[in-house]
Order: sequence, then C-alpha cells, then structure tokens
Amino acid sequence: MQRLPDDGRGLAPRARVELARDELGQGVLLSWSAGLLGGSVRYDDPTRPHLTWLGGPHAAWLLKLSPVQAEPQDYWARAWGGRALLYVWDDAAPELVPAVLAALVDPSWRVREMAAKVAARREVGQAGEALLPLADDEVPRVRAAAVRALGVVGEGEALDVARAAQDDADPAVHRAGELSLRRLQERLDRW
Repeated sequence: MQRLPDDGRGLAPRARVELARDELGQGVLLSWSAGLLGGSVRYDDPTRPHLTWLGGPHAAWLLKLSPVQAEPQDYWARAWGGRALLYVWDDAAPELVPAVLAALVDPSWRVREMAAKVAARREVGQAGEALLPLADDEVPRVRAAAVRALGVVGEGEALDVARAAQDDADPAVHRAGELSLRRLQERLDRW
C-alpha cells in the first residue's frame, strides 16, 4: 500500500486525484475509485492504495479511528471515490457506470449527491431513470445535483421534474430546475 506524501496536506482534491493517477496508474485509480463509490471496496482495504490519495488529511483521521468509530463515517470514502471520477474517467472502463448507478441509491446523502454530479459530468445516460426519484430527495443538495444531472442525461419525463424543481423552496434547487429545463429543451428540442 502506497502513502501519499504528507497525507496530501496542501493539495486540492483534483491535484490529489491527478497525482494518484500519475503515481498509481489510471486503471488502478479508476477500479479503486469505482469500488469505493459502489461499495464493493472497503475504505480500509489493505490491498488497495492508501485512502489519503483521495481523502487527504480527513482520510488519515478516518483511518486512525477504531472500526466502531469509523463505520458511521465510512460514507466519506464512497464520496471520495465518486469525486475522483469527476476528475478521471475512461468510457471503456466497465466498472464505472455500475458504480455510479449503485451510488445513486446509497443511504448517505453525500454519496447520492456525488453520484449525481458524476452522472452529469460524465454524461452517464443510464442514470436518467435513477435520478428521477432523487429530485424529491429530502436533502436539498441531492435534489439540486439530481435536477442538474437530469438536464444533461434526462429524457422527456425529466422536463416535468425540472419544471417542478423551479417551485422548490430551496434556492439552489430552484436554480437547478431553471438551468435543467433550458438544457433539456435545447437538447431534446421540446418545450
């Protein structure tokens, strides 16, 4: 297991991920990140790279906790795995899309939010249907991310979701609905 020098202190998340890609190799990084995001790889798996590659000082803190203390915090590793996929992706890597789809139904709102962001950035068309219920998530950040992603990958049914989001009490969801509706109308050529 390799450690990121200085536990990544001072490096922005994108820089940490890019350094991990350069040091570990893109294939290793993508497989590990997808495994974390989708829940098939544990945050403390000793056969995988050191978690500080993705989570920096926060990951170092998480790894110092006892398993009982860390278990309620393990969603961070799944979110960091997703964040890595914002910066590094390969359309030919078969494990990426299933990991994103699995994360859209994760019990942690941070993981669902990150998966929606990845679905939008990477244009994961298969996520369209799974994003629809997230537009009604109890957490505004998840709703906003889901509505934004629907603007990128949604189909006709997403038009009504985007319209409804414009009535959301949360300003971020409202703005996401406006943006998503415009994108959907342009992309689908439907009004």
